[in-house]
Amino acid sequence: MVRVTKQDENTFQVKVEEGGSGSAHQVTLDDQYHKKLSGNIISKEELIKKSFEFLLEREPKESIMSSFDLKVINKFFPEFESFISMEH
Repeated sequence: MVRVTKQDENTFQVKVEEGGSGSAHQVTLDDQYHKKLSGNIISKEELIKKSFEFLLEREPKESIMSSFDLKVINKFFPEFESFISMEH
C-alpha cells in the first residue's frame, strides 16, 4: 500500500507498506514537472502514488531512496516518463 501526504506545495511524505514492513520517503515535485507528466489532469499526490507503483514493480521498497525529486526516476528508468504519461 502506498500513502502520499502533502507536506507543502512541492514536498510529499510517502509511506509504503508491504510484506509486513514499511518504508518512508520524502519526495519533491514541482509544478512544471507535474504538468509535463500529467497535464495537470491528476493531482500531485496521485502522480506520486503512480510513480511509486512504477518503482515497486521494478525494485523493492528498501531500494527506493529515502529523499528525492521525482525527476530523478527517469535517470534510473528511462521509460518512466512515457509510462506515466500513458497512465492517466
